Amino acid sequence: MRIDGSGTLRASCVLCPNPGPMTLEGTNTWILREPGARGVVVVDPGPHDERHLERVARTVQEQGAQVQMAVVTHRHPDHAEGARYFAELTGAPVHAVDPEARVGGHGLSDGDTLEADGLVLTVVATPGHTDDSVCLLVGADNAVLTGDTVLGHGTTVIDGDDGLGPYMDSLYRLRDLVREQGVRTLLPGHGPILTAPAEALSSYIAHRESRLEQVREAVNAGATGVGAVVDRVYPDVDEQIRFAAESSVRAQLRYLASRGELPAGNEP
Repeated sequence: MRIDGSGTLRASCVLCPNPGPMTLEGTNTWILREPGARGVVVVDPGPHDERHLERVARTVQEQGAQVQMAVVTHRHPDHAEGARYFAELTGAPVHAVDPEARVGGHGLSDGDTLEADGLVLTVVATPGHTDDSVCLLVGADNAVLTGDTVLGHGTTVIDGDDGLGPYMDSLYRLRDLVREQGVRTLLPGHGPILTAPAEALSSYIAHRESRLEQVREAVNAGATGVGAVVDRVYPDVDEQIRFAAESSVRAQLRYLASRGELPAGNEP
């Protein structure tokens, strides 16, 4: 499973050495440029790891290229914390939905086009993992950079009690985008690239629907409260990431409550 250096004709991964339960093998920083061009876009500089950020900047320099802009797919520190230092290294602005993640850059809205020396990226709003999450369509490569909306393996944590509804909508939208745009590759924020995007998205959707059914069954069996549902639905969860399971269950309960599918008194 090769991650560092993997990618497409226009995208190459520089893997940050920050592995962990929430970051998998580490954060994927993506260097994007049109073949033969000098201008580069860097997506998700990563955490404030100076050696990693300097390696990304050095990799661009060694290619005889220059960073024209950086883009952050969402505000989490493992993607955005290093943005300020990276901007100091390269002099490039950092664009993001969240104003706190920007460094001399502008906001991102659904449908925006970003251009750098012939490279064209299209912003696709995909809230759910966070409310500021975006994906980036690289149409010329039939590829989508997915941030943490879709991972190379495993599933995504929903950050926010009301995030599951938007997240499901984002998955359905990405599934449609894959079909309509002929997308062949997903470039995630963590984990290896995915070369069967339709299957990956269908699996993500099926997983979420299965978990929702398990939560319904747990509630119907008498589980009340987030902790009790976690014990039934995620009985073998590692205590290090139990908080993530609790976050997911809370979002699932809120989602079911919004649809009128929970008995009175079971709302989180």
